[in-house]
Amino acid sequence: MDYTYEDIAKMIDHSLLNPTLAVGDLASGIQIALDYDVASVCILPYYLKRCADLLAGSSVKASTTIGFPHGGHATAIKVAEAQQALDDGGEELDMVVNISKVLSEDWGYVRDEIAAIVGLAHARAQKVKVIFENCYLEDHHKIWLCEICGEVGADWVKTSTGYGSGGATLEDLRLMRKHTPSTVQVKAAGGVRSLDRLLEVRALGVTRVGASRTVDMLNELQQRLGV
Repeated sequence: MDYTYEDIAKMIDHSLLNPTLAVGDLASGIQIALDYDVASVCILPYYLKRCADLLAGSSVKASTTIGFPHGGHATAIKVAEAQQALDDGGEELDMVVNISKVLSEDWGYVRDEIAAIVGLAHARAQKVKVIFENCYLEDHHKIWLCEICGEVGADWVKTSTGYGSGGATLEDLRLMRKHTPSTVQVKAAGGVRSLDRLLEVRALGVTRVGASRTVDMLNELQQRLGV
């Protein structure tokens, strides 16, 4: 095997975004992320400050969403959300593009909005993942978004919210890796529900996955590695 436990665990953004999760669920989910030493916890925005406090001193990052899940917020609202998240201790922001504007091919608007969030986060030394929601897009939309994200210096391009009509496909991941500069990483979200699938997308160059089945995947990984 060409990987360690840390290599795989640090690919996982443990997802705590289901709107029905109660406070106790969020707190226990954060503890899971700490116990398994994943890359980050991506949590409902209102709980981000508490999440950052609970993760303080660990190597697990606090992250949340911007414009989630449909991306149709006014840019000023997304900027305000991002500012609040950064003030609350967010280290990585997963922002949804304006899907309507992408489908309208208003690329100036799309570029300016992504650049605003990336600029805000980078000024605070934090990072941004740009969610395309590929299930609603054609390949040429995805390619344009990859190129825009490269131009404005986004840190990741991301397939999906996990709440659209489809998730990460191998075809989309190949496309995104091909059309995104090497300085921009790729995140798969939606449909990565097993260790084998995680390893499959890793082989395509994916560096992060959004996952809710973290415990199952990492327990299996420990068994395979004998750790």
